[in-house]
Amino acid sequence: MSSFNISFFLVAALYYFTFAHAATFDITNKCPYTVWGAASPGGGRELKTGETWTITANPGTTQARIWARTNCQFDASGKGKCETGDCNGLLVCQGYGAAPNTLAEYALDQFERQDFIDISVIDGFNVPMEFSSASGSCSRVIKCTADIIGQCPNELKVPGGCNGPCPVFKTEEHCCNSGNCGPTNFSKYFKDRCPDAYSYPKDDPTSLFTCPTGTNYKVIFCP
Repeated sequence: MSSFNISFFLVAALYYFTFAHAATFDITNKCPYTVWGAASPGGGRELKTGETWTITANPGTTQARIWARTNCQFDASGKGKCETGDCNGLLVCQGYGAAPNTLAEYALDQFERQDFIDISVIDGFNVPMEFSSASGSCSRVIKCTADIIGQCPNELKVPGGCNGPCPVFKTEEHCCNSGNCGPTNFSKYFKDRCPDAYSYPKDDPTSLFTCPTGTNYKVIFCP
């Protein structure tokens, strides 16, 4: 084997072992009540107060999200229903959850070897959340912990949560199809209380954050 090929192999191996490992997400319930953690990809499980569930996601994973479900009942086969965040009646989610649900969203190993992370309340709010780095290479902490439900506008109130305007009104004014829209009084309600969170789809400048690829993360419900 030529010295060039050996060098290339060593560089490739170093790249793989340095950057290509899966990211871990430690999901902890600090709420004074049980929630049912959910993740896409990742599935779902019951989390009593103080319990942590760890999932992994591979580099290149996009359009991923983590959320809490509340007031759930499941039978022995893992079928049932949740008041908020329900994912087609399954304990182990196979897709996204129903609004309202506070979302931790991420895309791993993207432009310039960066992970993109955010909290979104576009689909409403059901549980206070913190989404942060668990690695020394990044100090990012995003929170949405205001009393969104207690102060929720009457038009958005639902059992167990505060809905987003799009799930309620389903109009283009609220970015329900093309996203060709701006902030509204309803999106500003969320933004005023959770300035780091996405309140409508074009909210990138103040709501989308990065960490170096290879970072591990923590999601805390009711921090």
